[in-house]
Amino acid sequence: MSASRRQKRPATSAREAALIRAASQARTHAYAPYSTFRVGAAVQTQSGTIYTGANVENASYGLAMCAERVAIHKAISAGHRRLVTVSIVADGEALTMPCGACRQVMVEFGVLRVIVATPKGRRRTRTLRQLLAEPFLPDRLPRSR
Repeated sequence: MSASRRQKRPATSAREAALIRAASQARTHAYAPYSTFRVGAAVQTQSGTIYTGANVENASYGLAMCAERVAIHKAISAGHRRLVTVSIVADGEALTMPCGACRQVMVEFGVLRVIVATPKGRRRTRTLRQLLAEPFLPDRLPRSR
């Protein structure tokens, strides 16, 4: 492929870089004694505030909490209702996409973009609609009479 036809990767904006750094730092606080797979997340609210979270495991595996939901719940419990971007940094060489439960929680609060990155700097950005094409939305709920 010629240099003129090769697409350039867009430069990481300062805000994206800050979100990735925040998620990477949050990863160091993960409680992952069972899987040893540490994940950190950073959530940017509509007002620009950033909240972070790390995965928290439990001996009863089903009670574990993903980093993304920890960060989102912190933002919501602080009074924010509109979230814009979520960044996720997980251990390993491969990019780790959010699970289905996290994707559904993201759509509840209006997340538009998801940035996943590795500790070594590899990254990918997706819209939430690319990751969750047909979400369950409030208009699907029956109206009470």
